[in-house]
Amino acid sequence: MKVSSIGLGCQTMPGNLYGPVSSRKDMLALIRTAVDQGVTLFDTAEAYGPLESERIVGDGLRPVRDDVVIATKFGFDVDPNTGAVSGLNSRPDHIRRAVDGMLKRLRTDRIDLLYQHRVDPTVPIEDVADTVKDLMSQGKVLHWGLSEPGPQTIRRAHAVLPLTAIQNEYSTLWRGPEEQVLPLCEELGIGFVCWAPLGMGFATGTINPYTRFAQGDFRAAVPRNSPDNMPANMALVQLLQDWAVRKGATPAQIDLAWLLAQKPWIVPIPSATRLSHFLENISAEEVRFSRDELEELNAAVRRITIRGERLMQPILAQAGVEAPPR
Repeated sequence: MKVSSIGLGCQTMPGNLYGPVSSRKDMLALIRTAVDQGVTLFDTAEAYGPLESERIVGDGLRPVRDDVVIATKFGFDVDPNTGAVSGLNSRPDHIRRAVDGMLKRLRTDRIDLLYQHRVDPTVPIEDVADTVKDLMSQGKVLHWGLSEPGPQTIRRAHAVLPLTAIQNEYSTLWRGPEEQVLPLCEELGIGFVCWAPLGMGFATGTINPYTRFAQGDFRAAVPRNSPDNMPANMALVQLLQDWAVRKGATPAQIDLAWLLAQKPWIVPIPSATRLSHFLENISAEEVRFSRDELEELNAAVRRITIRGERLMQPILAQAGVEAPPR
């Protein structure tokens, strides 16, 4: 599956993750501008909103449906009427119901890339793969992937039904996938999609120890953003700022360009709710590093130790999970 080198993450568009957005109308306009600017990958999930992000994406992309790739995710037990979320659920019957709801909200007849949002520790991944295979035979799904899975689960899933993509957090701020997941993707020929490629805004240089997040902003509870940890983590921001001056770019563009330079099959999906931020993000494609520059930047990033976990413990516990045997 081929997509634009940078996609658009649509998780923040409902306005209940990083704080309120200007308006739904503006989110639709941003999606259409993204299409005009050549973006072809749009990422959402039933849990975003919940449900509302898919509706925004569906409304925004309906006029150009055949020109874009829509990625969405199942895996949480989301009530289709109220949007209430109660744990994980990847039982086959639930997946089928979830996909039917997605198709309605996305106003489409097929999902280009369907992810399992998080591994369900009670459902064998082979059962999940068989269910997705059946949905593919019906034409409802074209490709599939996993988000934040354990490495052995990737192997088992891929053996039943070849995976198109793995989606994990990855940025200069969080380089965990480099240990096992990226080498595994390269071995198996699986693409890699980066969520939070800007470290939830940290890599843009607009967050510092004096930042006070708005009420309800998810990032306020992220351990690496705590007053105890953030001062030490500013070393990364300083590095990105130094390289931004050197390359005539912004810190965000350096971070995204760094991701693009790691492997040709890595696709970041920064979220955006402001047009200026979106345009800044996609302009990262214009930033290039020579081989020597990339080695220098990689070495500098490795020397920085980030303090604090990337997510709150209950959420972190759902990452890297291995599915039970069948």
